[in-house]
Amino acid sequence: MKQITHARNRRRWLSINLAIIMLAGGGYTLITAFSPFFRAQLINPTRNETTQLLAATPETSITEDRLYIPKIDINVPYATGGAETMERGAWWRRPENGNPVDGGNFVLSAHRFIMGLTPQQTIQKSPFYNIDKLRIGDEIIIDYRGRRYTYVISRLFDVKPDAVHIENRTNKPQLTLYSCTLGGAADGRTVFVATPR
Repeated sequence: MKQITHARNRRRWLSINLAIIMLAGGGYTLITAFSPFFRAQLINPTRNETTQLLAATPETSITEDRLYIPKIDINVPYATGGAETMERGAWWRRPENGNPVDGGNFVLSAHRFIMGLTPQQTIQKSPFYNIDKLRIGDEIIIDYRGRRYTYVISRLFDVKPDAVHIENRTNKPQLTLYSCTLGGAADGRTVFVATPR
């Protein structure tokens, strides 16, 4: 009788501990998944890390190519290469089609949402999570080859996932930012076109 009671207690103890572990794991997964959303609630569009960094960094101190979107506190490097560059920032798509010096269509893309192992990793891998908060007239700042360039959003629209025309060279200088919608790559892309100030 004592052994039966002991076995029941052990099963109950295992069940309770397993339930606690599963609840904790589920809670951690939810916190990790929603970390970009929670961070967005704390961003002050006029006074955040990016606006303070831009105010404190003179153009003579620029050391790398970076994308800044002050309103939503984005400060990430960008580079050519393949899709793996989006693990560290933004991907400079089709460099032959434009850049801030030569004009044309300067195209950058970044992930909207990629889940990391930690909340901080999820935030870092999802720089464009809050890109839907941008509006016509908002500023985008580019550091390119030691100089700083300011663009102003002039158009925003959605396209299908196969709409590669958004990367084509243009006669006038422009910056095109795009990312998948929160629905994923198959759902479409959100596109922002900005012109030099």
